[in-house]
Amino acid sequence: MIPKLVRLSRSAPKDRPLAWDTYWAGIRATGAAGEVLWDSGTDQEFLSYKEVLLRHLDPELPVVDIGCGHGSFSRALAGLFPEVIGVDVSAHAVNRAEAESAEFRNVRFQVRDMTAPGAEKDLPREANVFIRGVLHVLGAADQAALAENLRLLVGQRGSVFLAETNFQGNPVEYVSHLGATSRSIPAPLERAIRGLPMPGRFGPEERSRALPPTVWQLVEDGPVAIETNPATGISGQGRVPGYYAVLRPRT
Repeated sequence: MIPKLVRLSRSAPKDRPLAWDTYWAGIRATGAAGEVLWDSGTDQEFLSYKEVLLRHLDPELPVVDIGCGHGSFSRALAGLFPEVIGVDVSAHAVNRAEAESAEFRNVRFQVRDMTAPGAEKDLPREANVFIRGVLHVLGAADQAALAENLRLLVGQRGSVFLAETNFQGNPVEYVSHLGATSRSIPAPLERAIRGLPMPGRFGPEERSRALPPTVWQLVEDGPVAIETNPATGISGQGRVPGYYAVLRPRT
């Protein structure tokens, strides 16, 4: 399977913003029957976060959904917070999120690369942050840049909730878990391999490096299941081992 994965991944643009915008430009359908690998089409994963969000994030503050994609988690967050701002590096993702969220009055979207210097400007100060599936596809330098922008964004009252895949295996084992075989690869998975950066894992060790304890207070963390597109119909292959954490900047 390795030669096939290498061949498929060669077509992915090396420029990260371009890769994501090209990917979203080609998406025609979302949800359980759609083309987005990490979209299960259900609220099951969000419900597993809900109690943690209610326990630790200030419900009076707005929440910024970083890497919002087509806005499915932004829409779920709209029921818990007074305002949700979804931001994504891809203009095509933001356009789709706006189209799918037209009836939500307290949700808006912006094209924004949150690893860029000053990316937190013009966003609400003293905000909560929700990040799902972003840090594990960033390199160390971009993780550090994002973390600094988060520190400035949340201020003294806000908190960061993150959830990331933390699969303990090599890339072949990972794609096999998601239904790939030497004969076939589920379409949402193949689309991601062809167009996007190779994902890594993000657990406690990676979190300590990206958001060091000298700067960030760890409030709560633990394992979680990341729901993906049920492309194969095989039980268990739509769930990836993951990791969540709630953090606040040290004062």
